[in-house]
Amino acid sequence: MKIKCLIIDDEPLAIKIIKKHLESFEDFEVIHTYTNPIEAFNLLAQEPIDLVFLDINMPRLNGIEFIRNLTSSPYIIITTAYREYAVEGFELDVIDYLVKPISLKRLMKALNKVSYLINIKTELVNNASKTSTSKKKHHFFVKVNKKMVKIHFNDILYIESLKDYVSIKTIEKDYITHYNLSAITKLVPEYDFMRIHRSFTIALNKVNAIEGNCIHIHDKMIPIGRNYVKEVKGKILSGFVL
Repeated sequence: MKIKCLIIDDEPLAIKIIKKHLESFEDFEVIHTYTNPIEAFNLLAQEPIDLVFLDINMPRLNGIEFIRNLTSSPYIIITTAYREYAVEGFELDVIDYLVKPISLKRLMKALNKVSYLINIKTELVNNASKTSTSKKKHHFFVKVNKKMVKIHFNDILYIESLKDYVSIKTIEKDYITHYNLSAITKLVPEYDFMRIHRSFTIALNKVNAIEGNCIHIHDKMIPIGRNYVKEVKGKILSGFVL
């Protein structure tokens, strides 16, 4: 199955470079390219796209505003000449942030992340469809020190962002792996885990208490981000977690 891609950049040359790079990866197919972000925004409301390469500084609608107003949820890779939007971009759950000029080697690293996430997502969907009882997957594998390590979802307390890495905290030990928080959060069951801060995703059934805008899990007090407070408290205090 081809991964359908959309490239949005107000510079035709930038589009041409990304498109040329993608020709080296047979699993990725460029469906559309746009220099006008408004036209691209309208397309995403009508047509399923897996991956969007998105510039930041564009007329009429910049990349950050574009992401904030999306109703669909494609994977996003930001492509820009400006480094200063990186933190804001990752807070909006982008998969990667590529600074121009983009090398083939750097693009390959980003595409590997996307391929892995899509493969895992496809596997979860396929496994769910094979049984009428919809049995859940109970674990995933992550790369830790050059080894693929099995981690059971039920053992996870929380996941903490460490810039280009995350720390998966369990009762027994911590696992450090080369992913961003947005990417790893997409791999855990959404009914058992929740992003509560730009730096934290928690296991909902491990919450011991809520104190102000903080959550207690095991021996850790974790802040709830300002933009997450209403949703987090609503989900936990409504009895969603028993």
